Amino acid sequence: MISLSDHLDELVHEFSKLPGIGRKTAQRLAYFILKQPEASASQLAESLIRVKKNVHQCRICGNITDDEICRICSSPRRNQQLICVVEEPTDVLAIEKTNEYQGVYHVLGGAISPLDGVSPEQLNITSLLDRVGTVESAEIILAMNPDVEGEATTLYLTRLLKPFSHLSVSRIARGIPVGGDLEYSDEATLSRALEGRVKI
Repeated sequence: MISLSDHLDELVHEFSKLPGIGRKTAQRLAYFILKQPEASASQLAESLIRVKKNVHQCRICGNITDDEICRICSSPRRNQQLICVVEEPTDVLAIEKTNEYQGVYHVLGGAISPLDGVSPEQLNITSLLDRVGTVESAEIILAMNPDVEGEATTLYLTRLLKPFSHLSVSRIARGIPVGGDLEYSDEATLSRALEGRVKI
């Protein structure tokens, strides 16, 4: 394939490294940047650099923040005795959109996945144990993704948290999504829906 510009090819290559971005989408993004005023391109570049320089993990929960402690952990309106354990910062955003949860979070930074080379030691688990060891009582909600890695992580954390007698450990319910049909649901989803049934 003929190359029109080495610099443009480099930009396409960098865009194609992003998750969910194929070569065609990377080309569209590169040509879009090319058509923008130089000030817009500079602003994008500066934003990328600022994010890398200034955004880091919260000292308490591992969520992303510009400060030492994130806005959720530092909020006096949040219930510090209710800790929802999630895999990634994007999971925090998903739960926050519900406007139902008023506790705090603990972000693991992934899930246990031996096939991908992710062991418990690589996750934010030690800090979770240190954290729950300093509170008098708390409810820990395990909100892992409903996949093999999430299930393995949930089981591992449940075993680690069991000796803490002052903790109540729960997991989010899983089952049939709203608008879903029973006939199209797989056996595992139906089984979990039955196990997680509530009285009405």
